[in-house]
Amino acid sequence: MNEPADESPRRSGIHRAISVAFGIFLLVMATLILFIADEDTLAGSLIAAAVLGLLGVDVIVSVVRDRRSILSRIGPLP
Repeated sequence: MNEPADESPRRSGIHRAISVAFGIFLLVMATLILFIADEDTLAGSLIAAAVLGLLGVDVIVSVVRDRRSILSRIGPLP
């Protein structure tokens, strides 16, 4: 019988640093989307920037709280 996996195992310092860097990268991408957006694509750009920004904030907050982020919960993508 399989044992349940621990929901919040302690992450190594390198894993935490990479996660924070990825969160900052997502926030930078959201900011760049807002600066590059023009009037024709403003609605889509706002949605994309909001999604990336929220995911970036979630990754950083998750590192601080030492829990899994939303992106890590969806599992490995193909």
